[in-house]
Amino acid sequence: MAEGSFWPAMDLLRSEPMQLVQLIIPMESAHRTISYLGDLGLFQFKDLNPEKSPFQRAYAGQIKRCAEMARKLRFFKDQMKKTGLSPSTRTINTEIDLDSLEVKLGELESELMEINANDEKLRHTYNELLEYKLVLQKAGEFFNSAQSTAAAHQREFEAQSGGEGSIDSPLLLEQEMTTDPSKHVKLGYISGLVPRDKAMAFEKILFRATRGNVFLKQSVVENLVVDPASGEKVEKNVFIVFYSGERAKNKILKICEAYGANRYPFTEDLGKQFQMITEVSGRLSELKTTIDVGKAHQSNLLQRIGFQIEQWTALVKQEKSVYHTLNMLSIDVTKKCLVAEGWCPVYAAHKIQDTLQQARLDSNSQIGGIFQVLQTKESPPTYFRTNKFTTPFQEIVDAYGVAKYREANPGVFTIVTFPFLFAVMFGDWGHGICLMLASLYLIAMEKKYSNQKLGDILEMTFGGRYLILMMSIFSIYTGLIYNEFFSVPFELFGPSAYSCRDSSCKDAYKAGLVKVRDTYPFGVDPVWHGTRSELPFLNSMKMKMSILFGVAQMNLGIILSYFNAKFFSNNLNVRYQFVPQMIFLNSLFGYLALLIIVKWCSGSQADLYHVMIYMFLSPTDDLGENQLFFGQKYLQMLLLVLALVAVPWMLFPKPFLLKKQHEERHQGQSYALLDNADDNLETEHHSSSHGHEEFEFSEVFVHQLIHTIEFVLGSVSNTASYLRLWALSLAHSELSSVFYDKVLLFSWELNNRVVLIIGIIVFVCATVGVLLVMETLSAFLHAMRLHWIEFQNKFYEGDGYKFSPFSFTLLLSEEDEAA
Repeated sequence: MAEGSFWPAMDLLRSEPMQLVQLIIPMESAHRTISYLGDLGLFQFKDLNPEKSPFQRAYAGQIKRCAEMARKLRFFKDQMKKTGLSPSTRTINTEIDLDSLEVKLGELESELMEINANDEKLRHTYNELLEYKLVLQKAGEFFNSAQSTAAAHQREFEAQSGGEGSIDSPLLLEQEMTTDPSKHVKLGYISGLVPRDKAMAFEKILFRATRGNVFLKQSVVENLVVDPASGEKVEKNVFIVFYSGERAKNKILKICEAYGANRYPFTEDLGKQFQMITEVSGRLSELKTTIDVGKAHQSNLLQRIGFQIEQWTALVKQEKSVYHTLNMLSIDVTKKCLVAEGWCPVYAAHKIQDTLQQARLDSNSQIGGIFQVLQTKESPPTYFRTNKFTTPFQEIVDAYGVAKYREANPGVFTIVTFPFLFAVMFGDWGHGICLMLASLYLIAMEKKYSNQKLGDILEMTFGGRYLILMMSIFSIYTGLIYNEFFSVPFELFGPSAYSCRDSSCKDAYKAGLVKVRDTYPFGVDPVWHGTRSELPFLNSMKMKMSILFGVAQMNLGIILSYFNAKFFSNNLNVRYQFVPQMIFLNSLFGYLALLIIVKWCSGSQADLYHVMIYMFLSPTDDLGENQLFFGQKYLQMLLLVLALVAVPWMLFPKPFLLKKQHEERHQGQSYALLDNADDNLETEHHSSSHGHEEFEFSEVFVHQLIHTIEFVLGSVSNTASYLRLWALSLAHSELSSVFYDKVLLFSWELNNRVVLIIGIIVFVCATVGVLLVMETLSAFLHAMRLHWIEFQNKFYEGDGYKFSPFSFTLLLSEEDEAA
C-alpha cells in the first residue's frame, strides 16, 4: 500500500469500498492514459486476453524493444561495476522519449563495445610482451650461465689433458670449438612460459615423448604473470628446451600447446638480446600509455552514462509495464479504441476521470476516455490506506492472510495489542530505553536510509522502525510496573512501604518485612526484589495478569466475529453463535478472571486452583476459607449450568436453522440470498447440477459438531497459551538478573580493574546479543503467535486478496527489492 499522511487508525477497521470499472480509451491516447494511471497508482487492471500467449498479443514487439534496452542498461551497469563506478546521485534530468533513448543506447553500446574490444587487444599484446620480456631475461641468464660454466670446464680440461676433446667436454662449447663443420650437431631450442602447476607434468611428458633426448631448464618467475589468453594472474615458470631433430621439435610444439605453454622466439646473440629487450620495453611503454588513454576515455563515457542511467532505467521499466498493461486490454478495431476493466477505490473515481481528461488533452485526441461502473458478483480486492506508521502492523496481519473485502481488520487492534503483549514479555524499562534509542536513530535517518539499498535484516528492521518504537514505549511502561531496570529495582516513585524487622531480614520470607508507610504508589514495591519472596510474588502476579489479558483478548475476538457477521456477511447463523460462545467462555474463564480481580482487591488468601477444580468435581460443597464473596457457591453452580447448556446451544440449533432456510428458499417463501460463503458451501456442496438442491443434514451436523468441539477445546488451550506471557517475562527477568549478578557484580567484587573491564564488556555483549536481540525476537514471535492463533482465529478468515494497482511507484520499489 502506498504510504501517505497519518490517517486515523480507524480507517484500518474496514477496507476501502471498491468498484469494478470499465474504461473505453481511444487508440491515439491509450499509451498516455495508461502512463498517467500508472502515475496515479489507484487502478488494478484485469487481463481481458487470458487465452492469448505473450507472443500473440498486440504490443509484444514493443515489449521486446524494452527488454533489449533493459539488456543494454544492465550491460552498462556491469561495466560500471567492473571499473568501480556507481550511478551518480547527481542525476541530470533530461526529457527523452523511448525512440530517442533506443537510438542513444545503441550508439553508446557500440562505442563502449569498441572501446572494450580495443582495450582487450591492447592488453593481450601488452601481456604477451611482458611474457616475452621475461623470457628474454631468464633465457639469457640460462645461456650466459651455460657458456660461463662450459668455458670454465674447458679450461680445466685443457689444463689437465692438453686440450683434446672428449665425451666429458661441455656439449655447447665443444660444438663451437670443433673445427670440422661435418662434426657439428645442430641443437635447436624452444623457449616460453608454462603455468607452474603444470610444470612437473610438462617436464615428465617431454622426457617420455622424446625418450629423454631433450634438455629442459626452468626458472621460477617470482611475481604473478597475467596470462594473455585468460587475462588472469597466474604463477608461471620460464623454460627452454634443447632438442635435436625436426621430429623432436614437432613433438615439443604439440606438448607446449596441450599444456598452455606460451612460446616466444629467442636468439643466442648477446647483442641482439639487449636490442630485443630494449625494443620490447619501448613497445610496453607505448602500449601502457595507449591503454591508459583508452581507460580514461571509457571512464569518462561510463561517468556520463552514470548521470542518467537511473532515469533511463526507470523510463524503460515504466514503458515496459505500460505495454504489458496495454496487452491486457481488449482491442475494438472497428471503433479504434481499447477496452479496459479493473478495480479502483470508490473515492478515486473522480481522480481517474480527471486522468482520462488530462490524457485526452495532452494527446490532442478528439474523443476522451469513457468511465463507467460495472455491476458484478465478483469479490473485490482488499485495500487499506496505510502509511509509514501503520504499514508494519498491517503487514503482520497480512502475513497470516489478507482480509476479505470489508471484513473487520485486526490491524487496527494490533497497533495497541501487539506492542503491549510484547512488552508484557519484555518488561524492563532499561532494555526498553535501548530499543527506543535504536528506533529513534532509524527514524532520524529515515530520509537517508529510504533512498539506499539495505540488507535483508536491516531492511526489515528499518521498515518496522515505528513498530519498534511502540514496542519500546510499552516496554518502558511495563518495566516501570515490574520495577526493573536491567533487573535492578529503583525507588522512583517514593520509598518502599516495607522495612526489615531485624538485620537478618534480607533473606527472610514476607513475614520478615514490616509495613511502615503507605503502599508503593506505582508498580511493584522495590523491596520485593532481592528477597526470597520475590519469585513467588512476581510469578503469581505475572501468571494472573496473563490470564486476564488472554480472556480479554478472546472476548474481543468473539465480539469482532459478531461484528463481521452483522455488518459484513449478514450471516444469521454466525450471529446466533455469539451468545452461547460468550456464555461458555465467560462462565469458566471469565469467572476465573473475576476471581483474580476480587482476590487482588480483597487481599484474600483463597486458593483459586482449588476453587476452579472443585467447581466441576464438587459444585455443591462449601468453599470454606476459599470463599471470596457471599453467594459464591450458588454463582458457581449457575455458571457451571450455563457452560453446560452453551455446548448443545452451539451444536444443535444451527443445523436445524440451515435446514429451515433451505426448505423456505425452495418453497418460494423466502427469496433472500445467503451471502455467506460458509453457508453456501454447506448447503450447495450437496446440490445437484439440475433441479432441486438436496440438503444433507447429517453432514451439516457433523460439520457443526467439529466446530463446537474446536471452540470448547480451543477455549481451554488458548487460555493456557496466554501463559507464555508469564513464562517469557519470567525468563527475561531471570536472564537479566543472572547477567547483572553473576557477571557485572561478580567482576566488581573482585576489585581488579582488568577483570572489571572484561566483566563490563561481557555484560554489554550479553545484554545486546541475548536480551536486546534474541529475547526481542523471541517475544516478537510469541506476540505474533498470540495474535494469529489465539486472537484472530475467533473472527478472522483472512482469505481475501490484496489490491494490487498498476503503479510506477510500486513497480520501481519492487524492482529495487528484487535487485
